[in-house]
Amino acid sequence: MKGIKSNVLLSEISEGGLQERFNYELKKVAENVMDPNTDVSKKRKITISIEVTSDDYRDQLYFSAEVKSTLAPREKVGSKVLIGYGDKGEVITNALHSGERGQMYFDPTDSQLKTDEGKAVEELEKEEQQKKETTETESTPVQSGEVIDFRNQNAN
Repeated sequence: MKGIKSNVLLSEISEGGLQERFNYELKKVAENVMDPNTDVSKKRKITISIEVTSDDYRDQLYFSAEVKSTLAPREKVGSKVLIGYGDKGEVITNALHSGERGQMYFDPTDSQLKTDEGKAVEELEKEEQQKKETTETESTPVQSGEVIDFRNQNAN
């Protein structure tokens, strides 16, 4: 077999299309490396696959190129969800916002005190006041500073 002289440059295959696809996959890999939600030590991969076929006269080659990347997966995220029974025996779930059941917290987005389920305490106090006003048959004044037990509130 005689020696082969090749003047084919990868950057010129498909009129630069192979280079363009490589650059696209390289960008995805770089973004994945910079994503703080991925493990920096995981390996990423860019694979260039070129299928070569010929015509019946063996005077032309046909290239079919594919470029793929393998990225590091994003790390898992965890969350706590509260579960319990409602007034009618139905199962109710609510996202836990405070980090611990029964714990109130200050929401940094609106600077309001909220329950572990993310409901504003101010809203709960208003609802509780409205319930008292509608259920009371006698007109007894509500004492200022009355303590409301939020642990015994039913989930909506």
